[in-house]
Amino acid sequence: MNGLHIGLSVTGPRQAEAIRRSLAITADGVPLFDTVQATWNLLEQSAGPALAEASAAGCAVIVKEVLANGRLTRRFGGPGIRRLLARAVARGVTVEALAIAAALRQPWASVVLSGAVTREQLLAQLPAFAVTDIEPCLHPQPAELYWQARSAIAWQ
Repeated sequence: MNGLHIGLSVTGPRQAEAIRRSLAITADGVPLFDTVQATWNLLEQSAGPALAEASAAGCAVIVKEVLANGRLTRRFGGPGIRRLLARAVARGVTVEALAIAAALRQPWASVVLSGAVTREQLLAQLPAFAVTDIEPCLHPQPAELYWQARSAIAWQ
């Protein structure tokens, strides 16, 4: 596989299973995939252990949907987000920055995709690099519930 990099992108409640199965796929005795991209955020952490295994096996890990498709932003409501907002304010950062910081601090994360598309979004997220003390601030949802809620989002 000289010079050729092949990645795998997974989604859904069975991400961990797909990642683990992909690690076993080889071509000429060499692992086929050297990069894996998966959803991980403060609400959906079920793929975390499998991503750690992929990283330990030599794969680069790309983390996507760190803002849970907008559910981990200032515009979203709910008691969990209010708790996250209180912690963000106490640190002098935005909710978005705190959510991104949590992903950046995962030892297996090679790249964290922010999802920013506007200057305002990027500026709200940049302070994530300065956040060093991430403590659990939201309880992750069971994967099935997270993905059910995600599928109910009205995509624009």
